[in-house]
Amino acid sequence: MNTTINPAVLVRLKNGGFIPAHPLALHEDLTIDEEAQRRLTRYYVSCGVDGIAVGVHTTQFEIRSPEYNYFKKVLEITADEIKRVNPGDSFIKVAGICGQTTAAVREARIAKDLGYDLGLLSMGGLDSLSEKELINRAKVIAKEIPVFGFYLQPSVGGRILSYSFWEEFCNIDNVYAIKTAPFNRYHTLEVVRAICNSKRNEDIVLYTGNDDNIVLDLITPYTIHAGNQLVEKRFVGGLLGHYAVWTKKSVDLFHHIKDGLKNKTLDYEKMLKIAVEVTEMNAAIFDVNNNFKGSIAGIHEVLRRQGLLKGIWCLNPKERLSEGQTDEIERVISQYRKWTDDDYVKEFIAKDRCY
Repeated sequence: MNTTINPAVLVRLKNGGFIPAHPLALHEDLTIDEEAQRRLTRYYVSCGVDGIAVGVHTTQFEIRSPEYNYFKKVLEITADEIKRVNPGDSFIKVAGICGQTTAAVREARIAKDLGYDLGLLSMGGLDSLSEKELINRAKVIAKEIPVFGFYLQPSVGGRILSYSFWEEFCNIDNVYAIKTAPFNRYHTLEVVRAICNSKRNEDIVLYTGNDDNIVLDLITPYTIHAGNQLVEKRFVGGLLGHYAVWTKKSVDLFHHIKDGLKNKTLDYEKMLKIAVEVTEMNAAIFDVNNNFKGSIAGIHEVLRRQGLLKGIWCLNPKERLSEGQTDEIERVISQYRKWTDDDYVKEFIAKDRCY
């Protein structure tokens, strides 16, 4: 199997991409709503995203459960729709990879066969494995598909990983990016430090998955002591559940930040204010008041209100809106309407009916 990465994809990945985590569209009977699933993919592409990640936390880990067995089907639908709309050879296709080594290898092979460029390798749900065993697992997967590392926060199934783990992880060939999503500045900094101290520093790029700190991650330069020199590292892009909603406005903000950094025209005081606004919106959809229990349902609720999903059904019956979450979503939409893209979505749906 060819495990090399498409050079055009690698350039786009390193330049910094906007990658939404793709939700799962379901009917009320929990079968896949393929029409809505495909429309969501078209919506993201129409917004100008640089790639799509599917089979990840936002897509619901339960797609792997034997009673559903949706993993391959969801990846097939998304890959086929991307091919149909043809956003270009450099479009970054990321597939979530989970489970014990044998299961993870199976998922990596499915993803590679379907044309996915990278596997977002989750360490979640593997508390029985030592960090050394996780490293060995990562090395095996890296022989199957280019790897996108993933530091997932414990509240949604992740685990705390040491600096030593990330130091070893960064030295694995065929690792090209790491998404940090511990929602913790200390743990995030450890990943940055590990990359900067790695011989593969130039090969591995940082993507934010910290939905509580999106804007600040994107504008912050990290200057790290690595041996006898100072190494600067930045988050070049984002792979986020937050990017699955109000996507057009988020894409516009992402490019404003990237252009401002490049041209040295960024108004940092303004960015700090925007950072607070974006984080407050995220707190509502991710259900921070209830320890993220309604995070997937919150994403679905925004898309339902816009007409992109028919309902907020989730495979896990425990995944639902928490008490008071609807009020919080309504509050942030009203307060920060400038960061919503309702008008754009209306236009998109009207045009998409002719697709």
